[in-house]
Amino acid sequence: MATTVIPFGPQHPVLPEPVHLTLKVEDEIVKEAIPALGYVHRGLEKLADIRDYHQMIQVCERVCGICSMIHAVCYSQGIEELMEVEVPKRAEMLRVIWSELHRSHSHLLWLGLFADAFGFESLFMQFWKVRERIMDINEATTGSRVIVSVNVIGGVRADLSPDQIRWILSEIDIVEKEVRALQDTIMNDYTVKARTVGVGVLSKEDAYLLGAAGPTLRGSGVAQDMRMLGYGGYAELDFEPVVETSGDCWARSTVRFRETLQSIDLVRQAIAKLPEGELAAKVKGNPPEGEVYTRVEQPRGECVYYIKGNGTKHLDRLRIRTPTFANIPPLLAMLPGCELADVPVIVLSIDPCISCTER
Repeated sequence: MATTVIPFGPQHPVLPEPVHLTLKVEDEIVKEAIPALGYVHRGLEKLADIRDYHQMIQVCERVCGICSMIHAVCYSQGIEELMEVEVPKRAEMLRVIWSELHRSHSHLLWLGLFADAFGFESLFMQFWKVRERIMDINEATTGSRVIVSVNVIGGVRADLSPDQIRWILSEIDIVEKEVRALQDTIMNDYTVKARTVGVGVLSKEDAYLLGAAGPTLRGSGVAQDMRMLGYGGYAELDFEPVVETSGDCWARSTVRFRETLQSIDLVRQAIAKLPEGELAAKVKGNPPEGEVYTRVEQPRGECVYYIKGNGTKHLDRLRIRTPTFANIPPLLAMLPGCELADVPVIVLSIDPCISCTER
């Protein structure tokens, strides 16, 4: 049978950011997919040569707008470990609150885009409508909807007042109610299941061997979540990784839906355990020196920062490994054997963030 080569991307209606796949197709069945990246590379890691280690927090936030808070936390934790800075407990718990708000609005953004990928426009609008309440919380508490810029070396620069805490709790109650109202549709609706169940299957063994991360990994039955390491304030919170076992697009969407509810619960727990105290420790001594790896759980999975300091205000090296980069080999394993019409849904099911991947 003749093989047809079909380009997918870099611009495509389901892709928020550019990535290109060369699809080799026989009778509308995908036989092979070859990726091409590099359309939005910005060289952010190289900025460590000219920005000092304090300024690099703002650079790391801009690796990805959707999970900017968690990028800044990962970088700050690395510098704090190198400089032996002990972060106040209140600052750690505030970082958890804003991190989980970012996770929930990232997942709500993706759930809307996923619905849009298979033509369920009204569901897309419902998820994005709910997400607006989270964005309003970010704006009211930090001054920005997306890049909140609250992290500093040693803690945070913003606090939550008692009035803001009461308002946040009332808002996330509404968010939870509205998200649960969409549960039956995203998980059980016939048309949704027709486009997602059994589509883009990634086995548990392949997910582990290919290095999948985040919901892509947990949707295949691997209970791995970097928050379980207990970094920051997570050691004081009660939660378990959200896991599904079918390994298909339905499982990955269900993991993200359940994690949205889990993030709301973690915000409640963090607020309940928010201690009084300082917002940031005083940073003393010489600039960072030595090497460190730090890991955090972003909405898309494990993110790793490698930082090398030389005792000056400029770092020797900053290297970032993002979850989308880790999820590209699993994506290439999902595509062979699928129908051409399912490619957009499968590609979107890993929640690709190309700006993270290329930095």
